[in-house]
Formats: sequence, structure tokens, C-alpha cells
Amino acid sequence: MLKSLFISVFLFAVPMAAQSCGGKFSSFLDRLVDEAELSGISRTTAREFLAGAKQNQAVLTADKSQGFFQRNFIDFSQRLISNNRIENGRFQAQQQDAIFNRINTDFGIPRSVLLAFWAFETDFGAVQGDFNTRNALVTLAHDCRRPELFRPQVFAAMELFARGDFNPKITTGAWAGEIGMVQMLPSDIIENGRDGDGDGLISLKTSAPDALLSGASVLSSLGWQAGQPWLQEVTVPADMDWALSGIETKLAVADWAAMGVLARNGQLADLQASLILPMGRKGPAFLAYPNFDVYFEWNQSFVYVLTAAYFGTLLEGAPVYNGGNPDGGLTGEQVQALQLKLEGHGYDVGGADGILGARSRIAIQAEQIRLGMPADAWPTIALLNAL
Repeated sequence: MLKSLFISVFLFAVPMAAQSCGGKFSSFLDRLVDEAELSGISRTTAREFLAGAKQNQAVLTADKSQGFFQRNFIDFSQRLISNNRIENGRFQAQQQDAIFNRINTDFGIPRSVLLAFWAFETDFGAVQGDFNTRNALVTLAHDCRRPELFRPQVFAAMELFARGDFNPKITTGAWAGEIGMVQMLPSDIIENGRDGDGDGLISLKTSAPDALLSGASVLSSLGWQAGQPWLQEVTVPADMDWALSGIETKLAVADWAAMGVLARNGQLADLQASLILPMGRKGPAFLAYPNFDVYFEWNQSFVYVLTAAYFGTLLEGAPVYNGGNPDGGLTGEQVQALQLKLEGHGYDVGGADGILGARSRIAIQAEQIRLGMPADAWPTIALLNAL
């Protein structure tokens, strides 16, 4: 779980002027001690927490090498959703029945939603990462790529350490500082860590009930609406206004139905929804309901979020999606070239990284409209050449 935005007391406790990065690493650690004191953490605690802290080049490499997210939705989803994960998900749904029932009662979150995250984040707890968490966080906070995200997490980890809930020498997890079976950042643990097995401890690495209840608390805090769907596969007519597609446009389902959008299975919900065409008007099509927005608070990757949401519906009994016959897309290098062109036209696409994220899709759709192309936010060679 890696959110680009989160609510944390530590984000506001440390003066923004002190949010520096880079420079000599030892001097950077000294500044962290000074800032920790300003946020209410004793200098002794901060020094003990940072004693022996080291930069980890492997963390920076992982942060800058996320080519897997350059894959299109069909390729990405087929790689993540294996028969083994489907079978294991159904097994875990029964194995953890008691805690899932409690989650449904307390938060109204279906087990399939959490099962999908649990599967993708750690393969149901089997692969939780072996990066030293303290070192990963200080490495990313020192790096000037995204210090505003990771610096507050250092202080959150210090707070956990002060409570006796974090050992900086031996605590391990993912390269981005997430810990446990559903990969929670330190600030999320402080705000949403829950004891699910009743032993008086919050053991996110070893207790599935603790991890699942804590993950449910996170989703609830992000605005999950009990009893509401999150994603549904649909069929679309060949002649609709494609400029209405995309996560930023929300219409009443009755309006979508009036345009010829139909549920592929079951009935459409009486809610607001966005029409998502991850591979354009000729590929898979989904209606995304308000709960889908919560997924983007969990992870910012469009293809990851859509795949996780779809996997949840699959575990609920939805059919395998219809892949359709989408137009040929672009390679990662071609998407990067397209993003550079879009930046040249004044769009903020979040950087030319070759990953077709939400901001890139919005810019692509805007240019398709300007050029008189079908505005389905799916980049093609024709669009690249036209720009």
C-alpha cells in the first residue's frame, strides 16, 4: 500500500521549511533528529532509532525501475491473476471466515476486496519483502524524488519505535517502507492498526486477522461505503461519445444506460459511475462506482488499481472479462515519447515514465478531442504521429 497523499499528524507537526532532502547523509540524519524534536519526539529516541541507519541503493533502484506498470491492462491482469491466486483466495476466504465476518459487520467491506489486495501485495503473506524498513524510509526521504511522501513516514516509524512497536534493526518489509501482509506504511499503522486475533498485540507480519482488520480500517477511513459495489464489467455501443469515458467524468447510471451501456452480468447499480476503457473503445469496459475512488488512495497506479478491483469482482463470482479486440497500443518507450510531447503541449502527466497513468490518460483524451480522434484515452501510433 503506497499512497501519494495521506493524513498524518507528522506531516503537519514538522515545519514545511524543514522538509529538506539530499546533501551529506550524516548531516541529513542530524537534521532528522532536530526535526523529530520539533514534532514531539525526544532527541534520545530519534538518535536511538537512527543509530546505524544506512542508505540502500537497492531501494532507489526499485523506486526508479517500475517497468512492470508499463504493461497494458490485459497483460498486467493476466500476469497478476493466476489460477493459484484464485484458488488460494477462495481458500483464505474460508480459512479467515471469522475475521471477514467481523470486517463485514464493522466496516461493510466485502472479503473479496481485501483478498485481492492481500494476494497482490504479499501473496497472502508469503512474500512481505526483506528490505530493512528504517533504512528504506530514510533512503527515500533523503532522495529528492518524493521526500514529501517518505519524510513523514520516518517520524511515524520513530513514534512506533517509541511505543515499543518497531525495531529499527530487524523490522523488514517492502522497498517503499510498507510492513506486513497488506503492506501498511508506519502512519497507517498508527492510525489504523487493529488487533484482530484478540491477543492484545498488532502483528501485521504474522497475524492474518490483525493485518486484514487493519487493512479494512484503512479502507474505511478512506471513505469506503458499506453495501455499495466498486466495479462492474459492461458492454458499450460502437457509436457513443467516447469523450465521456474516464475516471474524471461521473454520471448517473441511468444516463449511461440511456447511451446503451449495459451490464455484462447482473444489474447496474443506481449510483454515480465513471466509464473506464483501459484499452480504448474496442477493449474491456467497466463502470467504476464511488468505492472505486478508494482504490486510488491505496495505490496510485491505474493498471494496478483496476486489476485489484476487477480481481475482487472475479472472487465474487463475476465472469472473466471480455478482452475485445483493442487497437494496438504503444511500447513503454513510445508512451514515454508521447508523454514528452504532451508535456510540450503544456500537460502535467506526472513525468515521462512510460507508465500510462490517470494524468496521462486525461491529457491523451484532451488531445484526441482536439485532433478529432475517438477520445477513448487509449494511445496509438496514429496519435503519437499526429503530435
